[in-house]
Amino acid sequence: MDVTQDEDSRYEAVRSRDGRFDGVFFFAVETTGIYCRPSCPAVTPKRRNVRFYPTAAAAQGSGFRACRRCRPDAVPGSAEWNVRADAVGRAVRLIGDGVVDREGVAGLAARLGYSARQVQRQLTAELGAGPVALARAQRAHTARVLLQTTGLPVTEIAFAAGFASVRQFNDTVRAVYAATPSDLRAAAPARDREGARAATPSAGIPLRLAHRGPYRAGPVFDLLEAEAVAGVEEVSGVPGRRLYRRTLRLPYGTGIVAVEERPGTTRSGGGWLDARLHLTDLRDLTTSVQRLRRLFDLDADPYAVDERLGADPRLAPLVAARPGLRSPGAADPDELAVRAVAGRAEAERLVRAYGTALDTPCGSLTHLFPAPAVLAEAEPHGPLGALTAALAAGAVRLDAGADRDEAVRALLDVPGLDARAVAAVRTRALGDPDVGPPGETVPDTWRPWRSYALNHLRAAGERVGVTR
Repeated sequence: MDVTQDEDSRYEAVRSRDGRFDGVFFFAVETTGIYCRPSCPAVTPKRRNVRFYPTAAAAQGSGFRACRRCRPDAVPGSAEWNVRADAVGRAVRLIGDGVVDREGVAGLAARLGYSARQVQRQLTAELGAGPVALARAQRAHTARVLLQTTGLPVTEIAFAAGFASVRQFNDTVRAVYAATPSDLRAAAPARDREGARAATPSAGIPLRLAHRGPYRAGPVFDLLEAEAVAGVEEVSGVPGRRLYRRTLRLPYGTGIVAVEERPGTTRSGGGWLDARLHLTDLRDLTTSVQRLRRLFDLDADPYAVDERLGADPRLAPLVAARPGLRSPGAADPDELAVRAVAGRAEAERLVRAYGTALDTPCGSLTHLFPAPAVLAEAEPHGPLGALTAALAAGAVRLDAGADRDEAVRALLDVPGLDARAVAAVRTRALGDPDVGPPGETVPDTWRPWRSYALNHLRAAGERVGVTR
């Protein structure tokens, strides 16, 4: 029985404190007015007092406040929204990227090709909350993070989190957390309070990027190290304790982000990766976090992936050896597409020739990767010129809300792009979990996780092609 659909099964997940469903649904207790994640360690409420919601925003919209013990707003996002390619899935990804805060509901609707009313109706029907409520829940979470992990003034935090006014910020924090901003800051865990003393825009914002289930970090960092483009990225340290750093072009400014390969993140109950963000404009916090989550595939459901692929005779020993193996995405989809066509050495040349120099270099990080419009003008010839021109003109869209099938059709229309490059872009830039190897046939039993199956084969050093 599908736990996400049947309320009695959901209650059993709550009763057993099953962390596999954190972020998949939330439960609220009518007698306390609090909503929680399924794994909340508090005493299990009586069934008759429990209500279930598909999102934190839906629970907040019904008047419930977040549990201070289990922090339901901090759970990984539902894997469903990264898997789904329909309008609702695309809308959720765009909201996560901060589009509603920057462009409003009208901007969100325009990107999806629907009217604002249609978007409101579809999101409310499936998620129990419209785009404004979903964005509000996200702003509240960002505000809590900044309050509890930095020493920034409350006024700065209000606008950095995306609120239009300090009054709106105060009202939202009280409604969601039943506390004032000052109370929320005072209630921060000791670890966060210690970090907050030194956490400033210049020193960086420390964050924990949560994931559900086991997380096999080694192969992800292996890939990032093998692909790292000098000037834009670097990987330092020894396997098991590496540090990945890179520059980011963001809507309001630029950023340098660092993520640690945390040992011990393979345990089944879930965990996190430690990160630090240096942003020139704090309004980019939400966007940069979401882009890191996509890069490291932190919202995946490893239980569903491993169960499906573990049933295949060939993949079973590989899954058993690497539980929680992820399918890395991209921090910048346009950049990933350019690199897929150009290759690493050529990408480094493009950075040296056309990358935007940072105002203040940070170690070996000196540049932002060049924007497609810059490359299209500077080197307009060949497949790379055709691709960057299409990206700059919007003929190819790879943003968080892009329609995957439409994007692939547009890529195939770009002269000179081969099937392997297009498959890489679909897998990494568009985050498609079910991309097979070009020109090869693989078992249908690997669906809908063919991207993960191929990563298992690569990690084991086996040939990807499986013609049958």
